[in-house]
Amino acid sequence: MYDPTIFENLKVAFENHVYDLDNLERKIDIKNRVDQMDLSIIARTFKIKFTLVDQSDIAAEIILDASLEDLAGEILEIRNKNIGCTLALKFNKNIQNPDLQCEEIEQAIKNIWEDDIVLTQTLSFEFGTELSSYTNTIEVRFIQKINEDQISDLEMFLEHVLETLDILNKI
Repeated sequence: MYDPTIFENLKVAFENHVYDLDNLERKIDIKNRVDQMDLSIIARTFKIKFTLVDQSDIAAEIILDASLEDLAGEILEIRNKNIGCTLALKFNKNIQNPDLQCEEIEQAIKNIWEDDIVLTQTLSFEFGTELSSYTNTIEVRFIQKINEDQISDLEMFLEHVLETLDILNKI
């Protein structure tokens, strides 16, 4: 009998919770969904992007990845392996004052997500246009891999994502 992988179980759980926030609770609008199998490295990626219903300037993207090592370790039942999925969030925000706003963003995100993250902010601008703002790509990577044991935490996780979107819209 087919036993779904950790990745498949988490992907379905994320989809269910996020689509409930869109269809039932009307707190968010889903903008994009990606479910990929990379055959060159045998890896899986699931992404779902959404905005708050009343604040569409900033989107949150949840990114769930499973590597060949994770997938094989689970399927082959290799003991003592740290198998699971990596989880990340990505936000894009236009900012005008990087020195001030990047620091505010860092503090706000660390207050919400505490110490179990790696935070990266990457600034960019379109060459050839007058520089009045930067695009800040904010990536929050979670240090620990996740598995089915964290499915019960997804509702709280998504509440934190919505809180992060709300705060980023105010900065």
